[in-house]
Amino acid sequence: MNVVNCVLGPVATNDLGVTLMHEHLQASSTGIPQIYPELLGKGYKERIVKALVDVKQAGISTVVDCATIDLGRDIRLLAEVSERSGVNVVACTGWGSELSHLLGTFTPDQYAEIFAREVEEGIEGTSFKAGLIKSYADIGGVTPDIEVILRGVARAHLRTGTPIILHAYHAQQVARRQLAILKDEGVDMNRVKVDHILETTDLEYITWIVEQGVWLGMDKIPNIYLGHGAGVSPAARILTIKAMIDAGYAKRLLISHDGVVLSSLFDTRPQWELDKIVSDNPYGLLYIHKVVLPKLREMGVSDATIDSIMVDNPRRFFEGATD
Repeated sequence: MNVVNCVLGPVATNDLGVTLMHEHLQASSTGIPQIYPELLGKGYKERIVKALVDVKQAGISTVVDCATIDLGRDIRLLAEVSERSGVNVVACTGWGSELSHLLGTFTPDQYAEIFAREVEEGIEGTSFKAGLIKSYADIGGVTPDIEVILRGVARAHLRTGTPIILHAYHAQQVARRQLAILKDEGVDMNRVKVDHILETTDLEYITWIVEQGVWLGMDKIPNIYLGHGAGVSPAARILTIKAMIDAGYAKRLLISHDGVVLSSLFDTRPQWELDKIVSDNPYGLLYIHKVVLPKLREMGVSDATIDSIMVDNPRRFFEGATD
């Protein structure tokens, strides 16, 4: 039986159901939830639980939380909100960007050891295990320090069989270099998901990525105000999804928001910016179900195809199934 490490224990891939493959239940900075929880606001756990209960009532069974340690990952929090809401939560190991320039003395094998430990034994002294390994490269591309981490991710994957997800900055086509390094390390591209595809509308580049044999993380939707690719409208993002379906790649798509339920990262923004974030997306982690999927249906995408993308594709991704 194929299983996925969820924070409360292994879950059969057949039981994952509708899955959001890249979200953030809490995002901050290293140590904030454990040391300065007041920066997340009063009742922050209840806010996360409510969001997950709403997700469950909408028919979504599993949420992948893509916070690594540098994004304030709190594994005990993830386990608690999963238990209270009844939603499967998958946690990540790996590393993002924060402090990577200070970690250059470590070797790929040292990173591989700690990432594999979080898959095989547990995170932060708990029995809660990671189900994905994440690597990050953004503006500036794959720097020497980030390459060391990426090679560590590859080696942890080869040791554990746990799939890899990549944060990539597509304006600079950073995924080209990331995938080259993973290939050099001997990683099967079918076990890799390249995320944040909807930051670009360059179909030639997107097609090149998927033709490498990887999965496409069609996330960052609506994301019309914050972050990279902010100039790409929600309508254009949906059209990109439709274009890749029409091109025959429906079995390679994994749709999610890259949404944040709560975050200390927004605390320094003026209120008008915070209000705009909410007005841009009043549905939170239900935007895909409230907006994206109905739009795809209006464009002629069948319910069978949508069900395959939202249910079958996550299962197949975790199983390592081929088309």
